[in-house]
Amino acid sequence: MGIRDYRPYTPGTRQRTDSDFSEITKSKPEKSLTRSFHRAKGRNNRGVITCRHRGGGSKRLYRLIDFRRDKHNIPAQVMSVEYDPNRNARIALLQYEDGEKRYILHPATLAVGTTVIAGPNAPFEVGNALPLGNMPLGTVVHNVELYPGKGGQIVRAAGASAQVVAKEGNFVTLRLPSTEVRLVRRECYATIGQVGNTDARNVSLGKAGRKRWLGRRPEVRGSVMNPVDHPHGGGEGRAPIGRSGPVTPWGKPALGYKTRKKKKLSDALIVRRRRRSSKRGRGGRDA
Repeated sequence: MGIRDYRPYTPGTRQRTDSDFSEITKSKPEKSLTRSFHRAKGRNNRGVITCRHRGGGSKRLYRLIDFRRDKHNIPAQVMSVEYDPNRNARIALLQYEDGEKRYILHPATLAVGTTVIAGPNAPFEVGNALPLGNMPLGTVVHNVELYPGKGGQIVRAAGASAQVVAKEGNFVTLRLPSTEVRLVRRECYATIGQVGNTDARNVSLGKAGRKRWLGRRPEVRGSVMNPVDHPHGGGEGRAPIGRSGPVTPWGKPALGYKTRKKKKLSDALIVRRRRRSSKRGRGGRDA
């Protein structure tokens, strides 16, 4: 994949960059693998907003993705690489020897016409899925299961990959994209290779309207609100926060405050915590 930029004919194209979609080989999705998709717009089952700044956006069809890779020992051919509006990674359409079709996350370098297979004895090739305990040390993987048979839950974003760094007893040690080092059961499946579309992080939207197409509504800084709307609000002109540190609209500490549960069960499986990012919040803005 490459990044395409635009000549500054308009303010919206001055900063705009986009994917060149060079890896896409098919424009229409497989109809049998799509479903209608109700978008919650940030509301819960009572219609109450629980996640702000969500709503609108282009209508989408949901593509059914095979995160389990549970069709073992049956070879499948990669028929096409397609765009998926529901994620920043690309998806690959597989056709198995028995005729069934499924979508998987498209690994980088996996070409159309390649044969992939899933199972405990699958060869160590990009796109194949097998248990972590059967992989050699140093293998780069993605779409990693946390519970055997549940399907991949982590390392699914564009360009993401984890690495097998150790094996001991019933567990395999993985180094995750966040730099966290974690234990995962050796029976859990993962797919070999890195998720494709590695330049997704380099795309610049260029204008607010493009954010609206994605279903993201405007975010307003707390410092420009009134005191009744945000703890940072009020004052004459540009005013400081007036507190010891920035807080959320509900008064909880923001920017660096740890919200993870103190006694989370998976703490026992974390060998080393992730390294804290040097960036504060979203571009350093207040909450």
